[in-house]
Amino acid sequence: MQKKQLFFAVALLAAAGLAAVAARGPAASPDACEKKETLVILVQFPDVKHEVIRDLVQAKFFRDLDAYVREMSYGKACVSGRVTEKWYTLPHPIAHYKVVAQNLKVTKRPIDALLNDAINAAAKDYDLSRYPYISLFLGATQPQYGMMCLYAYPGFFGWAATEQLKTKSGQVINGDIAIFTSRAHLGNMAHDMLHAFGGIRGGRRVVPCLYDHDLQARPGPFRRVFVRSLVNMGFWDPLSCHCYKYFQPPMGISSWTKLRLGWLAPEKVLTARPDRTTEALLGPLEDGSSGTLAIRIPVSGSAYYLVENRQPIGHDQYLPGKGVLIMYADDTVPECLDGKAPVRLMDADPEVSLLRGAAFDTGERGSFVDAKNGFKLQLLGKLGDSYRIRVSPYPRPL
Repeated sequence: MQKKQLFFAVALLAAAGLAAVAARGPAASPDACEKKETLVILVQFPDVKHEVIRDLVQAKFFRDLDAYVREMSYGKACVSGRVTEKWYTLPHPIAHYKVVAQNLKVTKRPIDALLNDAINAAAKDYDLSRYPYISLFLGATQPQYGMMCLYAYPGFFGWAATEQLKTKSGQVINGDIAIFTSRAHLGNMAHDMLHAFGGIRGGRRVVPCLYDHDLQARPGPFRRVFVRSLVNMGFWDPLSCHCYKYFQPPMGISSWTKLRLGWLAPEKVLTARPDRTTEALLGPLEDGSSGTLAIRIPVSGSAYYLVENRQPIGHDQYLPGKGVLIMYADDTVPECLDGKAPVRLMDADPEVSLLRGAAFDTGERGSFVDAKNGFKLQLLGKLGDSYRIRVSPYPRPL
């Protein structure tokens, strides 16, 4: 077996074991889920050789990503569709389409070129207008293309399409488009397909990246620079980090991301006002059968705290730890820029780097106080994998 084929075979076997892991709680029937119909277009370049196997691409999207989306959505959503039967060779060398690795430095020209050449090639065989989601799967590696993956249309980070994308034959692209290189793993795929599933609303990405873009654009070895940009959500959401350890499966998404995607039912979110005492039994976020999966503490018209319980269940076994996460969210912030973020973790143990010790637990890390907004959160105890939580008023500073 060739080296590249071996790589994909190992990835496939790893994902096969992962697909067997499911969240606890009632599962929806296959017909009950909201289908994220996706066309995966196989794209190659005249100057790049590859040995990517079509069946493995099929498995990445419609077995592994599908299983992940079903778990994250508690069975509400699933991924279906098809992979093109053949590879489409684009008219230019890969250098014509190459992008840089830093989001803030990416320009539209190479992305537009790749999108237009790929969809015009595939439109000869497929009606692209009927797919709400399109993925370009490249027969090229991340160093060859420049990025591992990206959410390309209708808007990459920092800009959005001003005109609707069409093929030369007149097909209108009604769906969102993501781009993946040949070694993109499930964490990469989840990250950018969740961007696509969230889409654009009011000129903003509904589900933005949760790492800091300014820090990600700094010079230095890409992996090291990227890890240092994880100042908002650390390794607790694949929209922040893709995965905790390289090529390990992704952790589950946070309650904030689930709410943005419409996957966390309102009745599973308890609102606790800062000026009143509220107690609740907070179940693990991965356990869809729990009565309360998140606690929301509003502190202004747009700002609020979200409290969730992360335990090693399903994909949350790939987290850096376990316990109660407390997040501060502000819906007026669109992206992680200029020192701001739409959601950010409160850190239970700042001495542990990269927010790996962010989870609160009973004992020494069993309480959180926001004196400015006048409330205290206490972990009163644990019942199985659930926590008894109390939110109560706290004296504001004079």
